[in-house]
Amino acid sequence: MTDFTTDQRARLAEEGMYRPDYEGDACGVGLVAATDGRASRRVVQSAVDALKAVWHRGAVDADGKTGDGAGLHIDLPLRFFDDAVAASGHKVRPNRLAVGMIFLPRTDLGAQEDCRTIVESAIIEAGYTIYGWRQVPVDVSVIGQKAQATRPEIEQIMIAGPLPDEQDAAEFEKTLYLVRRRIEKRVIAAQIQGFYICSLSCRSIIYKGLFLAESLSVFYPDLCDQRFESRVAIFHQRYSTNTFPQWWLAQPFRCLAHNGEINTIRGNKNWMLSHEIRMASLAFGDNSEDIKPVIPAGASDTAALDAVFEAICRSGRDAPTAKLMLVPEAAAPDMPPEHRAMYQYLASVMEPWDGPAALAMTDGRWAVAGMDRNALRPLRYTLTSDGLLIVGSESGMVVVPESTIVAKGRLGPGEMIAVDLDEGVLLQDRAVKDRISGEADYAAMIGEFHTLADLPSVEDAIVRYDRAELARRQIAAGQTMEDMELILSPMVESAKEAIGSMGDDTPLAVISDKPRLISQFFRQNFSQVTNPPIDPLRERHVMSLKTRFGNLANILDVRDQRERVLVLDLAGADGRALVAA
Repeated sequence: MTDFTTDQRARLAEEGMYRPDYEGDACGVGLVAATDGRASRRVVQSAVDALKAVWHRGAVDADGKTGDGAGLHIDLPLRFFDDAVAASGHKVRPNRLAVGMIFLPRTDLGAQEDCRTIVESAIIEAGYTIYGWRQVPVDVSVIGQKAQATRPEIEQIMIAGPLPDEQDAAEFEKTLYLVRRRIEKRVIAAQIQGFYICSLSCRSIIYKGLFLAESLSVFYPDLCDQRFESRVAIFHQRYSTNTFPQWWLAQPFRCLAHNGEINTIRGNKNWMLSHEIRMASLAFGDNSEDIKPVIPAGASDTAALDAVFEAICRSGRDAPTAKLMLVPEAAAPDMPPEHRAMYQYLASVMEPWDGPAALAMTDGRWAVAGMDRNALRPLRYTLTSDGLLIVGSESGMVVVPESTIVAKGRLGPGEMIAVDLDEGVLLQDRAVKDRISGEADYAAMIGEFHTLADLPSVEDAIVRYDRAELARRQIAAGQTMEDMELILSPMVESAKEAIGSMGDDTPLAVISDKPRLISQFFRQNFSQVTNPPIDPLRERHVMSLKTRFGNLANILDVRDQRERVLVLDLAGADGRALVAA
C-alpha cells in the first residue's frame, strides 16, 4: 500500500489526484465463527458479505470478470446433502456422510470418466458406499473469458461412511485424508491434467474458483440455500504474487487461508522431505507411503503450508498447536516461562514457516485466526453479544449493530484467537497458549538440550602441526591464500565474519576445473518478496540468532531424540566461543 504522510494526502486531495479508494494491499482473508458452537445460516451469510467487502484486495483481469480466485470454507450442510441423496433415489443411511468437492477436466470426457473411476475405486477399497455424483449448479455468466477457458467440470461425490458408534469424526476424517492422497497419486500416475479435490470430508466443504469475490454466491447458487448452515466460515480473496492464477490455487485450501508470503518456502519444503519420513510412520503406520510427499508439486507457498498443517492435524494435533508449531511467536522478554519453554522445544523439531502471515484455520473442531511474529499483515476482530466472532483483514466487513459489539481489537505479533466449536468456548491468545504449554513438561524437555558449554573443551582438541604438515593439510582441504587472508584472518583477529562486496566472479564449483570444497557447491538464496528488510540488530524482538542442530526428530513425538539437540546462540557467549574456536 502506498504510504502517504498526512500533508501529502491533503495536498493530493486538493489537487484532485488522490483517491483513498484506489489504495489496496494483498489478499483479503478472515473467518466468521459462532462462539457457542451452534451452526446457523447467519455465519454463512456473514462470510459471503465479508468476502464482498474485501473485493478490492484481489486482482482483476482485463476482461473485468476473471479474478485471482475467491472462496469459502464451511461446515458440511448435512440437511442439504441428505436431501440431495434422497433426490438421487437413494435411501439416507444412519452412517456418517462425507462429500467430495471435485474439479474434473471439463473438455476431455474420457479423462473425466477415468477420474470418476479412480475416485470411486479408492472409496470402495476403503470400505465405504457411494450414494452417487451430483453436478454442482453454476452460473457462468459472472466469470470472464479466461476463467471460462480454464473452468473445470465441478461435481460432488456423496459417500456413506461408517456408523457413528463405529468410528468418530476425527478418525473418519483421517481415513478420508488417506483416500484423497491415494486418489491424487493415481491421477498423477494416469497423467491426467485438470483434476483437483477441493475437499473430501465429513466435516466441511469448500466452494471456490477463479471469479471475483462478489460473484461467489452467484456462481455457486448452493450458497444461497437456507439449508447451508455452519459453525465457522473461512473466506478468502486472492491477490496472486508468486504463482499464476489457477482454479485449484484459489483459496481457502483444505484447512487454512492465508494472506502473505512465506519467505522460507524452499527451505521449509526441503526440511519436510526429512520430517515426513518419521512423521508419516508414527501417525499413519502401514499407510505412511500414501501421504508422501506431503507437499504436492507446483503448490504455492500457501498450498504448501496448508498441506503440512493438514498432515499435522490429521495426525492428531489440534489446529492451535499446529499453528504454534508452524508459525511461532517471537520470544518477548515478558513471555511466561512456560510459553518460552514450549517455543524452545517446538523450535527444535520444526523449522518456522516465516514471512508475513495472517491466517484463518480450522481442523473441523477449532476455528483459529493467527498472526506471524512480525504482524506484517493485519487481522482485526469483532465479538458480538449474540455469539458471533468476526476476524478479517479489515474492520467493518460484516455490518453488525454497534449496540451488540462487546469487544473490538487487532491481533498483535504472534497472537491468535480461537473457538472450540465442539465445546462452544472462545479462547483469547493467552488462554490458548496456556492450554497448549500445559499439555507437556516442556521445561524438562529443553533441559535435556546441549549447548556449546556441554561439548569437550576446545583446548583439549587442539592438535599442533609443524609448518610443512600444516601447509600439506591446508592444500588437501582446498584452502587458498585468499581464504586465509580474506576470510580466516578477520575471524581470528576480530571474532567476526569478514565483510565484502556482493560481487563474486568465482566460477561455479560444479563447472570449475579446479578442486573445490564440498561447501562451495552450495549457494545461499535470499528471499525476493515485497517485505521490508529485517535484521537482528534493529528487530531483536522478532529475530533470534540461535541455531539448533539435530532437529530431525519426529515432529509428532514429544519424546523423540531430545538428548541429541545442540543449541548455539550465535549472538551470545556461545557465538563468540564458536568463532574463536
